Amino acid sequence: MFIDEVTIELYAGDGGNGCMAFRREKFIPMGGPYGGNGGKGSDIIFEVDEGLNTLIDLRYKRVIKGNKGANGEGKAKQGASAKDIIIKVPLGTVVTDTETNLIIADLTKKEDRVVVAYGGRGGRGNMAFATRSNPAPAIAENGEPGEYKKIKVELKLLADVGLVGMPSVGKSTLISQISASKPKIAAYHFTTLTPNLGVVRVSENKSFVVADLPGLIEGASLGEGLGDRFLKHIERTRIIAHVIDMSGFEGRNPYEDYQIINQELRNFNEKIMEKPQIVIANKMDMEGAKENLREFQEKVKDVPIYPISAIKKDGLQPVIHALSDQLDTIEKQPLYEEQQFESHILYQFKSEKPFTITKDSDAWIIRGKDVEKLLRMTRFTTDEAVARFANKLRKMGIDDTLREMGAEDGDTVRILDFEFEYKL
Repeated sequence: MFIDEVTIELYAGDGGNGCMAFRREKFIPMGGPYGGNGGKGSDIIFEVDEGLNTLIDLRYKRVIKGNKGANGEGKAKQGASAKDIIIKVPLGTVVTDTETNLIIADLTKKEDRVVVAYGGRGGRGNMAFATRSNPAPAIAENGEPGEYKKIKVELKLLADVGLVGMPSVGKSTLISQISASKPKIAAYHFTTLTPNLGVVRVSENKSFVVADLPGLIEGASLGEGLGDRFLKHIERTRIIAHVIDMSGFEGRNPYEDYQIINQELRNFNEKIMEKPQIVIANKMDMEGAKENLREFQEKVKDVPIYPISAIKKDGLQPVIHALSDQLDTIEKQPLYEEQQFESHILYQFKSEKPFTITKDSDAWIIRGKDVEKLLRMTRFTTDEAVARFANKLRKMGIDDTLREMGAEDGDTVRILDFEFEYKL
């Protein structure tokens, strides 16, 4: 089954908890803190596998979770980091953050590998908190929560030439004749239900990839036929090859077909029309094809036209060599602008507070990523840990903001599922 788009949720692994322990050994007075740090949680990594050509393996993995790092232990033992989760995807996979609509990765090289969701760092044990003024701290952290992301994973086929055209114009027959691809061929519309890729050998050391893209009819860009599913695969091609039934066997006009397909490409993405085009005039062995070709050539003068008969293998070599020569002059261009990538965004200091406070009927509600992460990483088992948590909230400006908003001594303050009593 050909699957080219899925939406999944990623939960990277949480960091392991730090340990609070003290050294108690004979002949070692004042042993001090002895708790080790927790291990890092597993990253979720997407990696190209050239053997894959569909996203079907991800169709049944709507949620992917990383593993938690091991907890730190006494005697200064550090917790082991969790093994990373490796997700294999085909060449041409695009990963997009659904929240920001920014591209995390466009995997177009066989060695491409990218961390999509980062695991949390391990919590620090009490050894890490020791200072000259506090040589025996009674504090240890929980592990940092792993990153959560909801992503869209799309496959956009990597091909040099995209064959486009109405149903039953001979695209599948053509690709089967010029490459080793063996698509299903039959005398009815929408025989081809998935894109087919074929490698065309020009010479011993020279080849290019052709994609047969099915389902284009009038209204394809709006969802008619199969076009809305497969138009995106045209975006990566360097040359668009219009395959046209020049015989008009089904009562269609070749020139009108050419205009309709171009309009659908334009409606889907205006930039597609900037790509070089050629016209492959197929079925020239049939009655009326020569007359229709003359009329077509009078109306289309700015695009090279190559008459062929795919079924009889007539005229195929000139098309192959013309495409090969033209590809030599066209550089591969990135599909996306740098500004569309998440890694390109420059995060600058913002004067706005990194939290929000709202008044509920029975409590003040505090929200914010930094505040919630601090809460999750705090282990409220000692007075020292509680005091550290309160001090960090005060430094964030939460106490002052609550006071300005009218909070009174004894009011309930809620962060996630935890409630605290506000003290002036």
